[in-house]
Amino acid sequence: MRRVAFAGVLASLAIIPTGAAVRLSQSGLGCTDWPRCTAASLVASGASGDPLIHRWIEFGNRMVTAVIFVIAIVVFVAAWRFRPHGQRRRDLVWLASAQPAGIAAQATVGGIVVLTKLSPFWVSLHYLATLPVLAAAVALHVRCTEGTGPARPLVQPLVRLVALGLVVVTSAMMVAGTLVTGTGPLAGAGAVPRYHFASLTAVTQLHADIGWVLGTLAVVLVLCLVLTQAPARATRLSWVALGLVGLQGVIGYAQYFAGLPAGLVWVHVANTALIWVAVLRLAFALRDRGHADVPPAPAEAALPG
Repeated sequence: MRRVAFAGVLASLAIIPTGAAVRLSQSGLGCTDWPRCTAASLVASGASGDPLIHRWIEFGNRMVTAVIFVIAIVVFVAAWRFRPHGQRRRDLVWLASAQPAGIAAQATVGGIVVLTKLSPFWVSLHYLATLPVLAAAVALHVRCTEGTGPARPLVQPLVRLVALGLVVVTSAMMVAGTLVTGTGPLAGAGAVPRYHFASLTAVTQLHADIGWVLGTLAVVLVLCLVLTQAPARATRLSWVALGLVGLQGVIGYAQYFAGLPAGLVWVHVANTALIWVAVLRLAFALRDRGHADVPPAPAEAALPG
């Protein structure tokens, strides 16, 4: 079950970098219709006004989404069939059901993105809709090896509050990132609508300010865990989260001063997925529900003692 759940995490992770590749290659309108690629063709053939490579990139992203949806269905079936001690884990079933439902909803939003010719609001929502799906996948991977008892905190309440703040500020940083995207030059296609903010510099500064708050919280959380002698696993995860946030800041400033090269922006977007997973895993590591009760194998059960 844990291996299947991990496949769900990887599949949900893949949505973010593949979607970013479509936008940064200016292939957002390679397929001008939805769910068909064009009004005359289901696949990437015929003429759409964009180069053929753009049609194949956009259509390829749709095929990747289809594969990810199949994996999400497999995760749900596995959770439904998983019955330790003959009893179904309803908590796992609900978490697993969020993955196919969320991916279907995300694909629908993607269709609206195409039909509205890359409206910045729908483009932002298309990215942000991936975050709860990925969160559900991470939660399932954690919960399938835990017991069903009440959560027991492993750190002091103030430390847990800082960890919660880290999750909230990470979410805010990602929202601000979509505003930068919707205002900047990497629109996903040629002449498409943009957000009407005062300037790209002002929105970018807001995004950077939130990033500094995020980095400060990450440093504070590492210090709290080290000074309170928190469990080693939680401390290690806090260092991972801090490292990813620091790397994100370096990439962010580098891409800004380099004039937003598409390759570097892609790395910046892809790293947001890793940060999201890291801060969620860190939050889960600060409490304990015990281990899942797995009955012994028949040969072991027959041994005396």
